[in-house]
Amino acid sequence: MISRIYATIVFVQDLTRCTAFYRDTLGFRQIEADEVSTTFMLGDQPLLLVTLPAAAELLAVTPEALVSDGRPRGLFAARVDDVDALYATLSQQGVTMLRPPLDQDWGLRTAHFADPEGNVWEIHQPIAS
Repeated sequence: MISRIYATIVFVQDLTRCTAFYRDTLGFRQIEADEVSTTFMLGDQPLLLVTLPAAAELLAVTPEALVSDGRPRGLFAARVDDVDALYATLSQQGVTMLRPPLDQDWGLRTAHFADPEGNVWEIHQPIAS
């Protein structure tokens, strides 16, 4: 059985732009980089950005096979201390915000934004009782 995700790998078309976004805008801690990938650490979990050609070579497919009509393929959910404050900060930095903070019936306050290539991120915190 799968018991833990070891790493998250995001296929990107523009490694330079995405690296700058994750490092400079989101403040992720970059630990490695080369011409085809950048590695960040989020707590004890690596998040890698990998170029489409490098990912295609690794998976023995064409780069086109890894593109989904320019649409995001998933959602990354991250717990934060203050959704409203981070939403305001990211908005001021020009990040593409998809949905403002909203209290959800399942007990979380959520907001959503997109990275430069359209990958969707949710930031959330528990609703104070």
